[in-house]
Amino acid sequence: MKKQPERPVLITDAARSQSDQLRSREIRYVTMMGLRAACLILGAVLISVRPPLLPLWLSLCAAGMVFLPWAAVLIANDRPPKHKVAPPPRVEKLQPAIEPRTAEETAHRTIDVEP
Repeated sequence: MKKQPERPVLITDAARSQSDQLRSREIRYVTMMGLRAACLILGAVLISVRPPLLPLWLSLCAAGMVFLPWAAVLIANDRPPKHKVAPPPRVEKLQPAIEPRTAEETAHRTIDVEP
């Protein structure tokens, strides 16, 4: 018996690559459009066979042919949300402490106003 290769372990929080994301969206789009084609073929077969409740089946096929392309485009264009990158922690520069001055060292500016 052949051993199955183990799946790699995810050790990062990094997002999937752009090409991987595009590939999975393309697969979903093609799958949904294939279902739409199947609805069209099924509708044609139902018309030729004429089963009971034909209008119900045809309306379901028509709804699939109308709804699926819209949903396929929405899903294919849907990207994973962008994560906000937290800014690096802010390093505050330490300012040297201001040494207190005595009253004689402090020069005051005086404005005299004569009435």
